[in-house]
Amino acid sequence: MRTPLRATLTLAVAVLALAACGGAVQVEPPVPQGETAAACRRLNDLLPGTLDGAERVESEPKSPYVAVWGAGEIALRCGVPRPAAMAPTDRLSEINGVGWFADPKLPTLYTAVTGSGYVEVTIARTHDPGEVLGALSAPIAKTLPA
Repeated sequence: MRTPLRATLTLAVAVLALAACGGAVQVEPPVPQGETAAACRRLNDLLPGTLDGAERVESEPKSPYVAVWGAGEIALRCGVPRPAAMAPTDRLSEINGVGWFADPKLPTLYTAVTGSGYVEVTIARTHDPGEVLGALSAPIAKTLPA
């Protein structure tokens, strides 16, 4: 059985590897429940078509809880479990009203911490994390308030 950190590591590596290959962007969708699932579906409708110059593309399998830009250069998964690496005393970076946890072991993985759930974003090093997280913060704050 994989631990959540190992699963996240696998996802981050798989998404970024697929970006380099130019193949179909496969992202394992999370399985949020209740209000978190409803909020994630609302978020999907508000996400931008372009992030830091990368166009939004389809993911496989299709899911209302996953969004991908570029050839997998940026991937968002809404309704993921709390990051295994996040301690209760960790400080979050606030961007446009949303607290973001930067995984110290995975410098390309960020998680929005909201009152309604967690939103994981993997960003290839070719993109500016501040630009990407800034653009995602407004729709996240609107649909998954603190």
